[in-house]
Amino acid sequence: MMMIRRMRMRVKNHDFWNNNFSSYIRREASHKDQAQSYLSSILNATVYDVCIETPLQRARGLSAELENDVYLKREDMQPVFSFKLRGAYNKLKRLVDSGDYPEAGVVACSAGNHAQGVAFSANELDVKATIVMPLATPKIKVNSVKALGGKNVDVRLFGNNFDYAAEEAQRLVKEEKMAMIHPFDDRDVIAGQGT
Repeated sequence: MMMIRRMRMRVKNHDFWNNNFSSYIRREASHKDQAQSYLSSILNATVYDVCIETPLQRARGLSAELENDVYLKREDMQPVFSFKLRGAYNKLKRLVDSGDYPEAGVVACSAGNHAQGVAFSANELDVKATIVMPLATPKIKVNSVKALGGKNVDVRLFGNNFDYAAEEAQRLVKEEKMAMIHPFDDRDVIAGQGT
């Protein structure tokens, strides 16, 4: 009985009783199709050229504290010490393999792990990348990105904060026709990170 009440509440929230049943069904089917499409993209992501299959490690202290089994995915074992390599590499590899890699190269805006992932990927694929980082980025991060990218990466320090650096990256996309490697809002990046 409780389930029926929940269903009625859910249906009312989706304007079911206002003759919008078909739009409700289409919307629900669209979410399912989108989820299946993302799952397919994740399963077909090309990350294991550079990434390793990292283990799950039981967190003993946390497991005891929570009285449950807690496991940590050890992405700190990746070459750039982060899962961000997965998304950056998958996006860049897809651009190169599809022939959509622009002559001007790619650009990313990041002051951390995504920047390192893009730099490492550009070096591995021997393509050009520009990484825009805020002026306040710690020197150790800037040097790490430069080292990982080698001759293939141009690091540009710009703006007093991330928003100004992001504006500069967008300017490079528009004016210099670079392709953006967004840290999370991109289907290929999401698929790579989902692996």
